[in-house]
Amino acid sequence: MVDGLEFAREGEVGTLTFARPEKKNAITHGMWSAIPEIVAGVEADPALKVLVLTGAGQDFSAGADISEFRELRSTADGAAAYDKAVEGAVTALSGMRKPTVAKIRGNCIGGGCQLSVACDFRFAEPGSRFGITPAKLGIVYDFLSTRQLVSLIGPAHARYFLLSGRLIDGRRAREIGLLNDVFASLDEEVAAFAETLCARSQSSIRGMNRIIGKILAGQEESDAEVEEIRSAALHGEDYAEGVAAFLERRAPKFTHR
Repeated sequence: MVDGLEFAREGEVGTLTFARPEKKNAITHGMWSAIPEIVAGVEADPALKVLVLTGAGQDFSAGADISEFRELRSTADGAAAYDKAVEGAVTALSGMRKPTVAKIRGNCIGGGCQLSVACDFRFAEPGSRFGITPAKLGIVYDFLSTRQLVSLIGPAHARYFLLSGRLIDGRRAREIGLLNDVFASLDEEVAAFAETLCARSQSSIRGMNRIIGKILAGQEESDAEVEEIRSAALHGEDYAEGVAAFLERRAPKFTHR
């Protein structure tokens, strides 16, 4: 595991932690570059159903480690290589079929917020702070992450974030749709939500997550892959078990992993 990242598993849930609390979990180039491989490992592991992203200590992440910029982004080629690492991490997270949850406390700014937006769900403590600050650095935000942000909170709020670089609190973040919810007991609530996801049909979850991803990418109509996903679910064991459990008034015991 690269310095600054820690991975742990508990039951069917994997947790990826940004582990540089002395730097407010600022994300280094090495951390950006390592995320796709970690994500691929979770996606391929039949024992894991959910990935949680969080930060060590008091913060989720204050963003990219700007102390690296003079060395790694001082030329056009260097900036392009750095941006490729960032986009690789965002693409890997947003492309997962297994659900991803950002568990946020403290600062969730810049690249940290960018990664949280790439997750399927975002939950935070009341004292958390959010912002995306390329306008403070003379950077133009990349297309993929801009599209994800606009899809999540709409163009007006996305412009507020990107053009002003101002920070907002957790209450406001929930109001504009950036957060699913705000919890004082964050660890307990996220654990309970992850448990809920693990108890649902995994064929349903992963199939619907794939379809949602296609819609967010701009697809407007069904295609052969969507119809295959739906057909496979209809003929799968989870469908038979779900219907039987409903009719028998019991909790389903899904077997698909």
